[in-house]
Amino acid sequence: MATKKTGARSAPLDPKVADKLLDLLSTDNAFRRLFKKDPQAALAQVGHPEAKAVLAGLKKGMAAPARTTASCCQVASIAPKATIVRTREELKTMLTSGLMYTPPQLDAAIGANSPLRRK
Repeated sequence: MATKKTGARSAPLDPKVADKLLDLLSTDNAFRRLFKKDPQAALAQVGHPEAKAVLAGLKKGMAAPARTTASCCQVASIAPKATIVRTREELKTMLTSGLMYTPPQLDAAIGANSPLRRK
């Protein structure tokens, strides 16, 4: 899954919620569309308590918090179902340890001062 935001960290997901999320992302086209369109609603659907609370607050006219797990789950595209199945354990580990959005700079040039430069 490609992310749109960087530098944010959210609370970890409960392992049961992470399992349900990955199950649906790897099998259910309607859920995948919902996740892409409205991660808050998708996370609420799989039982994430924070997402449920935010949606309940929105229904009461309250403003959504600036940072939520769902705001860290904004995606430009979702990995193919087979990829989610193949990398499920890695994804679950990431989801249950907190979502980190500082992507590795794998496309950065290796210059003289780079820690990746071999000596």
